[in-house]
Amino acid sequence: MNQNLIFFPMAVLALLSFVVTGFMLRSRIGEMKRKRIHPQKTASRAQAIASLNDTNAADNYLNLFEMPVLFYALCLALYVTQMLSAPMLVAAWAYVGLRCLHSFIHVGYNKVMHRFQVFATSAVLLLLMWLGFLAQLWMKT
Repeated sequence: MNQNLIFFPMAVLALLSFVVTGFMLRSRIGEMKRKRIHPQKTASRAQAIASLNDTNAADNYLNLFEMPVLFYALCLALYVTQMLSAPMLVAAWAYVGLRCLHSFIHVGYNKVMHRFQVFATSAVLLLLMWLGFLAQLWMKT
């Protein structure tokens, strides 16, 4: 299997981070203009939370740098060890799809139980991917 294929789901997840960045900037700047909030009043996260009501995009932006970091690490590990397989590539795309859905829910209508179900599914999938990688690695040594 072409090991370079693992970079495509990584790139889509990175692109999602940039899309959410755009939503975050649009919502923050719009709310700050509407409420006439001086930028210095949002210098820290605590100040921003106290001043702004619409934090969904900002919260999702932070989420994209939590669990997905383990996904990026796994993808790089698969590439370096040349252990990418078709099932692992399908799982990587499924993970990215779930993270896209999670962001859509979080930045959109933000129904907590829907968001949680998608998050939990993606977390279990990522755990299974890591366990599969470790099992393959163990068998190789």
